[in-house]
Amino acid sequence: MPIKSRYSNKEFDALTEAVFLALEKHKAKGDLSIMVLGNVLANIFQHQVNDELRPLMINQFCDALKKSANSPKS
Repeated sequence: MPIKSRYSNKEFDALTEAVFLALEKHKAKGDLSIMVLGNVLANIFQHQVNDELRPLMINQFCDALKKSANSPKS
């Protein structure tokens, strides 16, 4: 999703794969996966993002998600 990141592709890909594997392990369907990931995101925004930056970061994240989710499948 991010175009430019402070994290390596290897680190990003490893964590992405671990999340996918956890969802697959529990045979989570799409709607459940989205609900769980939404709760994880809300928790991260509430507990790991500065209160002043939170609204901006949420908007930036939502814009990036819309762009990524609406792009043609690869």
